[in-house]
Amino acid sequence: MTTSFTSPLPQTIDELWERRAELTPDDTEARDAIVGAVDELDAGKARVAFVDAATDEVVVDERAKRAILLSFRVLGMEESRIGDFRYHDRIPLKTRFDGVRVVPGAIARWGAYLAPGVVLMPSFTNFGAHVGSGTMVDTWATVGSCAQVGENVHLSGGVGVGGVLEPPQASPVVIEDEAFLGSRSMVVEGARVRRGAKLGAGTLLTSSTRVFDAETGEELKRGEAPAWSVCVTANRVRSFPGGDFGMPCLLVLKRLEEGQEHDKLALNDMLREHGVNA
Repeated sequence: MTTSFTSPLPQTIDELWERRAELTPDDTEARDAIVGAVDELDAGKARVAFVDAATDEVVVDERAKRAILLSFRVLGMEESRIGDFRYHDRIPLKTRFDGVRVVPGAIARWGAYLAPGVVLMPSFTNFGAHVGSGTMVDTWATVGSCAQVGENVHLSGGVGVGGVLEPPQASPVVIEDEAFLGSRSMVVEGARVRRGAKLGAGTLLTSSTRVFDAETGEELKRGEAPAWSVCVTANRVRSFPGGDFGMPCLLVLKRLEEGQEHDKLALNDMLREHGVNA
């Protein structure tokens, strides 16, 4: 954890982490403390990570990550059943859905926070994730463990937002407010989609993806879709001993005015000009 940030979770979690190898489901006192900490995540009173408004840096609550990892040691395997479907797991399903629309087929695990106004189509939201108000998690989209998704985001059909659980200090994937991820896009390995960015269908962004401005050729910060931009996956030729090969990169096609709402039809038209769909 950073020195300027104090976790809202109890210091007991750090003490339990130091003796994690000894913990079992029989340790009722430890289990109560860990379950209480994860309940704070489930209710949105704590979160795994957030963007510091003063520094614009992603701050990770390492103690929150530790609580999640410790839960696998103190929670026993339990069988559950929904109709004819049977499950056997340590982590129960989420039961807190205040103000959230959950369409049949959607799955959210305990420890994930869903703000009022979230819509879950048949999709999967994993342990420790945080999804902000007004966000749509569309059909077959996945929000990975500890992923941080902001407000008024649209995760289109089949989008994969990767999970980053270990090591505890690792930054998770961050999708900031007002972002749009086109169908079947993948954002993984702690990559960051900044506020208002729009990704065309099938865009791939990892923490090591090289990012280029289409108009200037300038190389931008790796692993980040710039704020208020329209981006697609492209290829950049790189020479190897065996020949020249196209390596994937992120191409910034256009910059939007800050705060500009980009009409989806206009976005579709612009992407189609470049052979891409939203």
